[in-house]
Amino acid sequence: MADNDAPAPPPPHDNTPPISEKEDLSLPPPEPAAPCAHPEQVTEDDSASSGMADKEELTLPPAPVTAVTVTVTESELLQEELPTQENLVAVEAEKPNLKEEPELKQKQKQKLGQALQSFKEESNKVSDLTESEHKALLELSQLVEESMDEFSSSSPEKEKSSPGTSSDEVSIWGIPLLKDDRSDVILLKFLRARDFKVKDAFAMLKNTIHWRRSFLIDSLIDEDLGDDLEKVVFMHEHDKEGHPVCYNVYGEFQNKELYEKTFKDDEKRAKFLRWRVQFLEKSIRKLDFSPGGVNTIFQVSDLKNSPGPGKRELRQATKQSLHVLQDNYPEFVAKQVFINVPWWYLAFYSMITPFLTQRTKSKFVFASPARSAETLFKYISPERVPVQYGGLSVDSCDCNPEFTTSDPATDMIIKPRTKQIVEIIIYEKCVIVWELRVVGWEVSYGAEFVPSTESGYTVIINKIKKMTPTDEPVVHGSFAVSELGKLLLIVDNPTSKKKKLLYRFKVKPLCDGLAGKNAE
Repeated sequence: MADNDAPAPPPPHDNTPPISEKEDLSLPPPEPAAPCAHPEQVTEDDSASSGMADKEELTLPPAPVTAVTVTVTESELLQEELPTQENLVAVEAEKPNLKEEPELKQKQKQKLGQALQSFKEESNKVSDLTESEHKALLELSQLVEESMDEFSSSSPEKEKSSPGTSSDEVSIWGIPLLKDDRSDVILLKFLRARDFKVKDAFAMLKNTIHWRRSFLIDSLIDEDLGDDLEKVVFMHEHDKEGHPVCYNVYGEFQNKELYEKTFKDDEKRAKFLRWRVQFLEKSIRKLDFSPGGVNTIFQVSDLKNSPGPGKRELRQATKQSLHVLQDNYPEFVAKQVFINVPWWYLAFYSMITPFLTQRTKSKFVFASPARSAETLFKYISPERVPVQYGGLSVDSCDCNPEFTTSDPATDMIIKPRTKQIVEIIIYEKCVIVWELRVVGWEVSYGAEFVPSTESGYTVIINKIKKMTPTDEPVVHGSFAVSELGKLLLIVDNPTSKKKKLLYRFKVKPLCDGLAGKNAE
């Protein structure tokens, strides 16, 4: 079987390899905060007498030191004297200076990415190629030019090209194979899929062009194949490097009616293959094939409740899809992350491993159910991860119109048996809105406002309440502030497991009559 880097189709079974810890880390920080809201978290000064030896350092864009402080106290809910971390986050009346933050974030991103990434995409700029790679590219271009007549007769009769392309040019994915600034990017995909062996890459390219003609790719693009599978495979947002993210949800096939409608016989399996190829073709044509553009896709495969090895029809469809995608869609996957991986997926992975190169395997990341959200956050900002996978992004929903994916979230780890208090110091009359979640909950949450004046009274906004996994995944809150003080977001983790906390907030002008009230 050809070993190319095509998006993985549904697996024939759900057999998990041991949960790999080789996950790479690429961490471009979120965008700057909105005016009047500048979050920062720092650790306690080394001279503090807390005895907390394992405190974590949390790095975010700097805020004025007079606006943010950190203290460490003891947990009141534990028999053991364990520390409580209190992160105080300032909300300032003045607009913070954000000009230098993007540069700082970019440096952090580059440093972490270079140090921890297991696979790094190669540059598609000719100037960045090695001498041998450049030579191979020139040789392949020459072979393509010499075989243009053959390609023209075998290429899809109506394959659509980009605007400005002449009708006699041979194109693939709408891009001419020659004399276009994007042509080299296409040819490099085939070269990398064959380790820069020119003859092998040329043979693969020829076979792909023949296959596209026989599969009627051009007419497939506009073919109506229904929307039954829109929950099985869908695109949602992009990762920290700008790659569009494709989610594959195999648990949907536990629906017996959908399963039989999709895989019951050869005709239905053939239609499924056409649908899968159509989805991929439409996604590819939205990519940027310029030398410095994003031309790969970040794949997430959710194996929760995936049909097991006894599903013969699914196994057949998977094998067929795997052949087609590997042979005709080289180097279109930036990273392949498997989440909610069950322990018995190992058998399936062991069977396909011999057919995979080290290059392809280096793009694979496996995460158990307990680590799935944490793994996704390494590659995708929490505000862009769907809420069902631990993030804050809710597609096609107005349940919290205050926030969008452009509003960055802060994420942190709450240690076992530790109370985490996020203190947002407020310096002006305003309405502050926030949303917060702890992945998997099993913690207690509350919110209160504490005035700065000694004569003021603490306002309980949300009473401390135990949150369970069956509760709403994200809590929303708002409060109209009429005096200086601080908002406390309190999360108590009584369990023996660390928890992932996400939160974000913003301020709005205060309307008359709302002061001191819950603004919801």
